[in-house]
Amino acid sequence: MSFLRPKFITFDCYGTLTNFHMGTMTRELFADRVPAERMDQFVKDFSSYRLDQVMGDWQPYDVILKNALERTCKRWNVLFKEEEARLYYDAVPTWGPHADVTAGLAKIADKIPLVIFSNASDSQIMSNVDKLGVPFHKVFTADQAKVYKPRLAAFEFMLDNLGCGPEDLLHVSSSFRYDLFSAHDMGIKNKAFVARGHEPAANASYQYNTISDIGGLPGLVGL
Repeated sequence: MSFLRPKFITFDCYGTLTNFHMGTMTRELFADRVPAERMDQFVKDFSSYRLDQVMGDWQPYDVILKNALERTCKRWNVLFKEEEARLYYDAVPTWGPHADVTAGLAKIADKIPLVIFSNASDSQIMSNVDKLGVPFHKVFTADQAKVYKPRLAAFEFMLDNLGCGPEDLLHVSSSFRYDLFSAHDMGIKNKAFVARGHEPAANASYQYNTISDIGGLPGLVGL
């Protein structure tokens, strides 16, 4: 078996490393407005609008959440409460990692520099990173770059600040829509899809490795 030998391992944070409880919160907040049998679709629509919001010009993450939630409520003809959008934003820094993350990363962190690019604000992300339990070489945010993934400019910002090329990275994410499609378009050949179940796998032509959780990552790099 041949192993990947990247100079850096770069990660998406929310959903991939941090257990992202946006769906759980939505189910709780909207239980009085959305029928239980339709809640799955409401949660999916809110996720879709969050993605749509980050495709345009940069806005602060709290504005992204507010606009996405308002559009979802409008589509569903349910009451939108602006203060609820703030509840999501304030909750994000309190969320910790998936159970497999710390042990998996600990086998790598002192051997290959670990890097995050997150669609987060600077005021949120370090609380989440601290909970991961291992040191990171760099943590980049959309707040710093003034652009969100999946925009290619987000990946350009990360590459420019690392001073390396696409061939030097192994990019790890549980999302094709936010990360791995764009990584492919940027020429990042080394990719790992963490199959956490919130997105399906893509066509094999995108040339990626699949792992069930972060515990499978050391094996990809021979550790």
